Amino acid sequence: MTRPAFATWLSDTNDVTQTFLAAGQIPGLINLAGGLPDPVTWPVDDLSKLAAKAVANHPAEALAYAPIDGLPILRDLIAARFSVPGLTLTRDNVLITTGGMQALDLIGKALLEQGSLVATQSPAYLGAFDAWRPRLPRYRAMILEADDFDPVQTLAEAQFAYTVPNFSNPSGRLVSLAQRQALVGAAHRTGTWLVEDDPYGTLYYDGAPLPRMLTLSGQQGGHPYDGPVIYLGTLSKELAPGFRIGWVIAAPEMIAALVTAKQGSDMSTSGLCQRIAHDAISTGLTDRVLPGILDLYRTRRDALCAAMAAHLSDLFDWEVPSGGMFVWASARDSRLNTDDLLQVAMAHGVCVSPSSVFDPEGLNRRSIRVNFTLNDPETMIEGTRRLAVAAREVLSREV
Repeated sequence: MTRPAFATWLSDTNDVTQTFLAAGQIPGLINLAGGLPDPVTWPVDDLSKLAAKAVANHPAEALAYAPIDGLPILRDLIAARFSVPGLTLTRDNVLITTGGMQALDLIGKALLEQGSLVATQSPAYLGAFDAWRPRLPRYRAMILEADDFDPVQTLAEAQFAYTVPNFSNPSGRLVSLAQRQALVGAAHRTGTWLVEDDPYGTLYYDGAPLPRMLTLSGQQGGHPYDGPVIYLGTLSKELAPGFRIGWVIAAPEMIAALVTAKQGSDMSTSGLCQRIAHDAISTGLTDRVLPGILDLYRTRRDALCAAMAAHLSDLFDWEVPSGGMFVWASARDSRLNTDDLLQVAMAHGVCVSPSSVFDPEGLNRRSIRVNFTLNDPETMIEGTRRLAVAAREVLSREV
C-alpha cells in the first residue's frame, strides 16, 4: 500500500528545536541551547491560588470556550498596559494568542503567499522561520548595524519586516534608538508592516529600557493606534511559559485579519489561562516577581561570560549582552563548523544551538547561541568546559 506523500516543506525544516527541548530528558546532559526560563522563578503558590479563584469565581470565563480574539477584560488590560503618552490603544488593537509562536504563525497565514518576500533581521529567530516555512517565503536580510543599511530600500516590496529589537534571539543585540526610529520611519513611508517581536522586553539588566517601536510609531499619528507596527508580547519570560499566553497589538484591520486566521487554528486560547494571566497582571504579581528574575539572570549572565572567558576565549569572540537570555559567540577559526560542533558537543554532554538554523539561507556555520537563564553558575562552568573540549576535537579533525 502506498500512502500519499507528506507536504514537501516538512523535509526542509530543522530538528534543532526538538533537540534542545528534549535535552532536559537526557541524563547528565547540560542544556545551554534553549531559551528556557528557570522554574525557580515561577511563583507557584500565587499561581495556584489564582487558578483556584479563576475556576471558583469565574467559571464561565475560565471553563467555557473563549472569544476568538480573547477575553475582553484581558484585551482591555493589555491595551491599558501598553498605552503611553502618544500611543492610545483600545481592545480593538489587541488579540490574545496561544503563546508568541501562534502570533508568528497567524502573521504568516494572514500576510504570506507562496514566495512572498520577508525582510528579516539577521540572524533571526528559528521559530519564526519554522512558522512561515509552509508558505515558502523568500527572505531579505536586514543587517541593522551595517554602515550601508538602507531601511526604506530594504522594506520596499516586502510583505513585512521582522525584528526582535530587545536582545535579539539569537544574537542578544539591542537595537539602538536611532535604528528603531529609522525602521519605524521606513515602515510609515513604505506601508510595509513592521513586526516587533518582544519576548525579552522586560529582561533589561543594564541601562534603561529603550522605547518600543510601537510607541515610536504611535507618535507619528493615529488615535487609537492604526500604524504599521505589529507588536508581539508574551508572559512566557516574565511569569511562566506553560500558560501559552501571548498577545498582538496592531491596527484594528490587522487584528481583524489575524482573528480570521486564528479561527481556523485553535478557535480560542484557554480561558482559564487568560483569566489567570489577567489576575496576575492586575494584582501586580508580574511586577513583584520581576526584580528577582532580573537579579538571578544578571548573575547568571555574568557567570556564563566569566566561564566562557576562562574556557573559550581562544576559540570564540562574543559580546556581553545587556539583557535577554543569550550570548552569541563566533568562532575565531573558520574551520570550526558549528553544525559539527553540536553533534560532538552532545557526545561530550553539552547542547548548544548552531548558527545555521538562525540563517534563512543556512549558510552561517561559524557561530553558536548559548543560554544563561536555565542553569546555575556551576553547571554553566562545566558546560563551557565540555564545549571547549568538543570544539578542540572538531578542529583537530580539520587539520
